[in-house]
Amino acid sequence: MKRFYIALLMPACLIAACGGGGNSPGTDNNVPPPSAAIGITSTNAMQVSQVAYQAVVSSGEIADLAGDSGLTADAGGNVAKTTINRKAAGAVSTVAQQVANGPTILNCAVEGSLTVTANLDNPLTLSAGDTITAEYMGCDDGTGEVIDGTLSFVVDVFDGDILSGLYLMTMTMELLDFQVRTAEDVLMANGDGTATLDTRLAPYVEASVRGDAMISDTNSSSEALTNYSSAQTFDGRLDPAPYTLIASGTLDSSSLAGSIVYSTPVTFEGLGESYPNRGELLVAGMNSSARLIAQENGIDVHIQIDSDGDTVIDETIMTTWTELAAM
Repeated sequence: MKRFYIALLMPACLIAACGGGGNSPGTDNNVPPPSAAIGITSTNAMQVSQVAYQAVVSSGEIADLAGDSGLTADAGGNVAKTTINRKAAGAVSTVAQQVANGPTILNCAVEGSLTVTANLDNPLTLSAGDTITAEYMGCDDGTGEVIDGTLSFVVDVFDGDILSGLYLMTMTMELLDFQVRTAEDVLMANGDGTATLDTRLAPYVEASVRGDAMISDTNSSSEALTNYSSAQTFDGRLDPAPYTLIASGTLDSSSLAGSIVYSTPVTFEGLGESYPNRGELLVAGMNSSARLIAQENGIDVHIQIDSDGDTVIDETIMTTWTELAAM
C-alpha cells in the first residue's frame, strides 16, 4: 500500500503521548516498548529502507500540518512530495479569518459538516492558552477523502501577528476518534503532539515537531514511532524554493520483523517539490545498517548495506526516490 494515505493521518496521531512530552514508551501510555531490532541484510534492505524513509516523511508532516494551517505559507521540507490534510488544517484558518468564539457550523462541499469552536483570550490574535476545536461529521469536500472525528489545538506559545502571518507559535494538536476514509483505505488515529512554527521571516519558514510515541493503523498495517523528532526549513523567497529536513526516531512496523532506529547524519536538502538532491538517512538494525544517500540529480538514491556491523560496505543498491515512496 502506498504511504500516500498514511500521511493524511500522521500529522497528529501521537497515541498516548499526552502534552507532547509525557510518559516513556512501555509505561502507562499503552504503547509497548520497541521490539527487538531487525537484522538488515541485502535481502531485506530495500524494504527496511522504504519503511524508514516513509517514517521520516510522516514525522515531517506533523510540522507540515502547522505550516499548511492557512495561517501562513506551507512549511515545506517536502522530502517526499507530501500530501497535507488540508481540511483538518483549515480549521485553524477558519478561526483566523472569522475570529469566532463559540460554535460555527460550516457545510462541507459535497456533504457533511465541520463545527469550529474557539476560545480566544484576544479576538484579534492568538495567545498562550487559546483553544480551537474542529469536529468533523462525514465531511466530504470532493477531494476523495471523508473525515470524521475531532481535531483540537491548544496554543502554548504565540509571538507575532496572526493577520500578517508573521509569528512564532508552538501548539499542541490532539485527535479524538479521527478517521479518514478514501477509496483505497480507512485510516484511524487518536492522540496528540507538539509542533513549533516560525514564520517571522516568511516566506522563509521553520517548522519542527517532537513526540514520545505515534501510532498509525490502516487496513493493512500498523506502525509505531517512539522518541521521534523532525525539523524543516523552507525558503519561499527563491524559485525553486530550497528546503531542508532532519529527523530521528525508533520505528516498529508490522511490515518488518523487528524495530529500526533512523537518523539523518547529513541533512536532507532539495528544491521545490522535488526529492532531495543531498543528504543521508542512516537506518540501524541489530549489528547492521543501511545508509540512504541522495544523489545530485534528485532522482536516484544509493543504499549502502553493512550487514555485520563492521563498518565495511557489503553491498550497494541503486534505486530511486520514486521507488522508495511506492508503498
